[in-house]
Amino acid sequence: MTDIFNYYVEHSFATYTDTPVTPDQFVSLMAFYPGYPAVTARVDLGVMAGFGLLRPYSMIPAFRNTAEMTCFLRPGFTGMGIGGAIVTELESGARELGIGSILATVSSLNEGSIGFHKARGFVECGLLAEVGVKRGVPFDVVILLKKVS
Repeated sequence: MTDIFNYYVEHSFATYTDTPVTPDQFVSLMAFYPGYPAVTARVDLGVMAGFGLLRPYSMIPAFRNTAEMTCFLRPGFTGMGIGGAIVTELESGARELGIGSILATVSSLNEGSIGFHKARGFVECGLLAEVGVKRGVPFDVVILLKKVS
């Protein structure tokens, strides 16, 4: 998972970090949360094609029915339905937990991810204008929402 993530650190605006992370930093950054779904997709010979996870949106009780999603695919494995399968699995896990809303935050410079989410029923519901800077380039954060209950 760290290798997949670090590819996007170095080659895109899909991550907000601008230097590669160690496996320990990756675990901390992803904030894996006990009881919340985390899935991997593997193809021939066990090669990890991608991963996704849900985590609480906020620890404030009023938001207990909302989760935030992260999903990344290994380069060369996009457009094959793998990302959609990961999202479907995460949505199923969300329903089992009583989560009714899933949020995704995406860099405005990552048009592919914005399109990916919208094609899976996420709707743009907010924009945090010029809140990020990566490699000296400012970007907005697009907030996307999907109701799953």
